[in-house]
Amino acid sequence: MRVALVASSYLPRFGGVEEHVFHLSRHLRARGHDVAVWSVDQGDVVPVLDDGHLLRYLPTPLPNRSLGGMARWLAALPAARSAWRDAFAQDAPEVVVTQCFGSNGPWATALARRTGVPLVYANHGETFMDAHDSFSTSRLLRRSFTTALNEASAVTSCSTYAAADLDRFGPHSTVTIVGNGIEPELLPEPLPLALPPRYLAGVGRLVENKGFDVLLDAYARSWTGLQDVGLVIAGDGPERAALEARARDLGIAAHVTFTGPLRRGQVRTLLDGALAQVVPSRVEAFGIVILEGWRSGIPVLTTNVGGPADFIADGVDGLLFDPVDATQLASLITRVATDSSLRARLSANGRRTVAGYTWDRVTDAYEQVLHRAVSVSRTQSAEPRS
Repeated sequence: MRVALVASSYLPRFGGVEEHVFHLSRHLRARGHDVAVWSVDQGDVVPVLDDGHLLRYLPTPLPNRSLGGMARWLAALPAARSAWRDAFAQDAPEVVVTQCFGSNGPWATALARRTGVPLVYANHGETFMDAHDSFSTSRLLRRSFTTALNEASAVTSCSTYAAADLDRFGPHSTVTIVGNGIEPELLPEPLPLALPPRYLAGVGRLVENKGFDVLLDAYARSWTGLQDVGLVIAGDGPERAALEARARDLGIAAHVTFTGPLRRGQVRTLLDGALAQVVPSRVEAFGIVILEGWRSGIPVLTTNVGGPADFIADGVDGLLFDPVDATQLASLITRVATDSSLRARLSANGRRTVAGYTWDRVTDAYEQVLHRAVSVSRTQSAEPRS
């Protein structure tokens, strides 16, 4: 099968969507499928090849209400249409998969409609996780999304929580839940800085929704009883300066390490050495980083809002907390840091749970969805028209 994975973002950026497409493309190719990755041209210095295959970074201009914005869109439109036509002509996909709906979404939808190729939409929780709240502020994006959702031959979602949010945008196909996977044999890489002997770890993009401000507040409340336990926050983003200032204001800056962005192997090293991992997101669509903590064999404390509640058994393989309750989180931090038997139980159960989250299982689910979408499309094309 020839598949175009049309991602909202891809290499050299890394996050949940990028990780998902990275592994899915490789596993589909390993099964004999011809997979092209198309992503949004964001002006990055980008690799030409990925997994030995040509990457396509396509322009995705969208109009806005201002005269200048409309003029820029009209000026960019011919070249963008040409780039998308060329990508389709050269890769000839039998199915187009929109991986996370951003500026890529309207273009992928229009291409599928024009060519008659089935469209599959893979939801990653962007309708409520977008850092700019684009689905609330952009009427164009909402309207385009509603159209794509209605026209998609198949819809997948990373969690039941994320799937439920789609209902507010109108009718759509029955949603197939396809979570994320983990690379169990990922090799650790050396870290660029020294870490405390004992520490808690938080990993993620430093944006408001990820809740690292609440983690700092909770750590400050628990720190007086845990002065030998540091806090390491890995990642980068627009909130970094504010978080560093918050740590100073709380009087804990000397005990908090901000590593900046890390490669995947470095994240493995960070988590391998941590006492526990805290995922303090205000809401999380799924949370690949939770799987990474389990892979490293450490306890995971995470939000009870969103996807994590789908696959974590509270008190068994993780601890769930209200992401806006710093007092509750402080209590859990103290408990997990001081109770070695609790840490051992959570770690052992987490290792067992994560064994079920493989990219092979993710690929199995996608294959079923893609085969069904292509098969239905072929059947409809073969039916005589009245």
